[in-house]
Amino acid sequence: MSKTLERTRIPAGNSLKVRKSLSKPVNPNNRHYEALLQMSDEDLMSQFQAGTVEAFDILVSRYKDPLTNYIYRFLGDMKECEDLLQETFLRVYRNRHSYRRIAKYSTWLYTIAGNLARSEYRKRKRRRLYSLQSVNRDDEEYEVEIPDETFSPDKHTESTIQDYFIQEALRQIPEEFREVVVLRDVQQLAYEEIAEITGLPMGTVKSRINRGRTKLQGLLKDIYTVQEE
Repeated sequence: MSKTLERTRIPAGNSLKVRKSLSKPVNPNNRHYEALLQMSDEDLMSQFQAGTVEAFDILVSRYKDPLTNYIYRFLGDMKECEDLLQETFLRVYRNRHSYRRIAKYSTWLYTIAGNLARSEYRKRKRRRLYSLQSVNRDDEEYEVEIPDETFSPDKHTESTIQDYFIQEALRQIPEEFREVVVLRDVQQLAYEEIAEITGLPMGTVKSRINRGRTKLQGLLKDIYTVQEE
């Protein structure tokens, strides 16, 4: 996890424990840790519910990178991604006793992260709408400083360049398609699990994935065509 995440200000108490779990590596230097490392996610949650905090550390270690990828692909903002990652694990910590083994841990976790990401996305849409309405109601001129986010291909490897274009294309497809495509094609989750996470019928999930892929492929084709020219 990046140093930026470790520097993020969060409240004391449980939030501090979550922050430490996010920033410290799992160190399997004893038999107890070795035994925990062999456990399934669901068994680790049972251990955590029984008071074994090391089990929570291992769960954080297993999922912080996949969740970072998921949230970032959804929102396209690393700073916001880091904040939501902490909030996700904070909710896992606080609500650990509400988890039941009838559900996969990963499904429960991604549901929490997905709800937070969707909520943040809607807030952004409302903020953009409010900003536009405010400008339309006021005839005064404003000087706005826009940060330079120019992409410099010469500073990136080929894989990073490809990732950049994929992320740009993802930003351009509607939220309902973006989320399911990321869950399926980036996170490699099963259709059944995606349906549980999003609360959508299976048919809707499959339809949105297919439509999202089609839109994404069209955008990537256009982007690469422009780039080659």
